[in-house]
Amino acid sequence: MLRSCRYTLVLTFCFLLSIVVCTEKVVAQQTVGPWNVSKLKQTPPATWGEKDGLLQQVYYEGEPLQGKPTRVFAYVALPENVDKPVPGMVLIHGGGGKAFPQWATLWAKRGYAAIAMDLGGCGPDGQRHADAMPPQNVTGKFPDFADNEPQVAWSYHAVAAVVRAHSLLRSLEQVDAERTGVTGISWGGYLTSIVSGVDDRFKLAVPVYGCGFLHHNSAWIPRFEIMGPELSARWIRFFEPSQYLPRAKCPMLFVNGTNDHFYPMDSHRKSYRAVQGPVSLCIRVRMPHGHEVGWNPKEIGLYADSILCNGDPLPQLGELQTADGLATASFQAKVPVVKGQLHFTTDAGDWEKRQWQSVDGQVSNGQVSARLPSQRPLTYFLSVTDERDAMVNTTYGEIP
Repeated sequence: MLRSCRYTLVLTFCFLLSIVVCTEKVVAQQTVGPWNVSKLKQTPPATWGEKDGLLQQVYYEGEPLQGKPTRVFAYVALPENVDKPVPGMVLIHGGGGKAFPQWATLWAKRGYAAIAMDLGGCGPDGQRHADAMPPQNVTGKFPDFADNEPQVAWSYHAVAAVVRAHSLLRSLEQVDAERTGVTGISWGGYLTSIVSGVDDRFKLAVPVYGCGFLHHNSAWIPRFEIMGPELSARWIRFFEPSQYLPRAKCPMLFVNGTNDHFYPMDSHRKSYRAVQGPVSLCIRVRMPHGHEVGWNPKEIGLYADSILCNGDPLPQLGELQTADGLATASFQAKVPVVKGQLHFTTDAGDWEKRQWQSVDGQVSNGQVSARLPSQRPLTYFLSVTDERDAMVNTTYGEIP
């Protein structure tokens, strides 16, 4: 009887041990989409280059391409006289962009450590190097690939390069690894929308222009038509941000313009509505599309400060409400709100071609309101601006 009990205990112990081992194996091989996230969260091997003021050049390991190793070039910027760990920002450029040293410097002067990587496979001279990732062109972004080879796509390498850049930044002794964020412009906003759901270490994300639901409406609809239904469905499954935004739990600030050529407002709205975590909006009427204009909005820095540096938050707007021709929204604001506005268009069809108008509304007792014009159809939203000239807005409403 005693021998039988001992045998049963041994079997039970072995069974429990096997569960622990299997669980650890699953964690070690955790994937999101086509990416081995656990591997990407490890600090990549890096070769540090010359230093110039706040900036230092670095090459770090990328994902293998057709069995060959790749490297990613980046600038890392640190504030002057760092005497304690500072927050960090990962900066993702868009199409035609590069590792912008001035962008990284901008964040360093704000008191952040920043890393700006080159996702076109180029070095500091702007030329593609021998061990580069796929090019950031139409063929690289929308390749013809099989179900078992998503690794040939630019998006696969770009997302991996962003997560590895984050891992490298967090490994620096000057950086507080628990206070990091990410922001990207255009295709960088597209990548930000993906990595916000892939890398759960980020404490905030700010996609500028870029969003998901590109197959619903975007400048790339003709590309999906060329790819055909089968290849398009495969690309959507692996590389469409709408597959990953529902996983995003960190606070997100979505920045865009009402007439953006590449990322229209309907796909933009579907994207921020897919997010689980807190969402704020900064949508400006006819905001131009570009890198410098995309990193300049003061709302981005203030938003990051409020989450990572105990700064005063942007105003928080409630849902847009409409009744009897009056649009209203409640708000909370630590910094006094000085202006409320109604932004509207009576055009339909192509978002890029719509003419928008802005009129002042009323701000009183934590509420912004405005009387709607009588013309139809009507698309509209409310905004509030605080004493820092920081603006946030509601989602848009429509009256057919």
